[in-house]
Amino acid sequence: MTTIWNRAAALALLAGPAFAQAPCRDLSFDDTRYTVCEAHAGDDLRLFLDDADGNLIGTPERLSEVIPAGDQIVFAMNAGMYHPDRKPVGLFIEGGEELHKIVTSEGPGNFGLLPNGVFCIGKGFSVVESRAFAADPPSCDYATQSGPMLVIDGALHPKFLEDGTSKHIRNGVGVSADGQTAYFAISDAPVTFHEFARLFRDDLKTPNALYLDGKVSRLTIPDQGREDLGLPMGPIVALIAPAPPSPAD
Repeated sequence: MTTIWNRAAALALLAGPAFAQAPCRDLSFDDTRYTVCEAHAGDDLRLFLDDADGNLIGTPERLSEVIPAGDQIVFAMNAGMYHPDRKPVGLFIEGGEELHKIVTSEGPGNFGLLPNGVFCIGKGFSVVESRAFAADPPSCDYATQSGPMLVIDGALHPKFLEDGTSKHIRNGVGVSADGQTAYFAISDAPVTFHEFARLFRDDLKTPNALYLDGKVSRLTIPDQGREDLGLPMGPIVALIAPAPPSPAD
């Protein structure tokens, strides 16, 4: 049974007229607390890696300096696995340009625990298994590859164990069946893969969902005063919106 509470209950409106309500909420699923942020088709949801000079952005603080004046971050979180130099492990598309190629081979670590997948931002959203993506790439303005898949056509990843003991803070993304809503979730306490995947399948009702990362996971929601601490990241996903006019305006 799912119980929803909201530490941002006083925020009936998020800065700017584009959002009728705050896109991030807190919920409890199977006695574990999560924060879930939503983006909808047509929202200004983007992936970021480097600035215009080729320097790593790395943090939401730097991102706020990179986006145009007059815009603001609604929420931001890490968006897939990366190497020590912060370069993406797999596919990364930004502004329609492929900056890193897709990886379809099995490998070590969570990324290589096949099937892994790609989160794609186009006219809508999708989470696609990596080999299926490589065989028939959809049109993506932005895309990031990570792994493992959490939910695949309504089923949990076959290697997730219900009695698994490996627990970490985890974050991921799932997409609604109609491709119109993307749900970004982060656990507020360590969870297993099986527990985390069930959040997407059984509560958020996403037929496909993708793990983004674990120990380095962090979320920023400026209007709710949330700014998770951590080292610089690689790919970042952020929802951007016009900043509200100042009182003087």
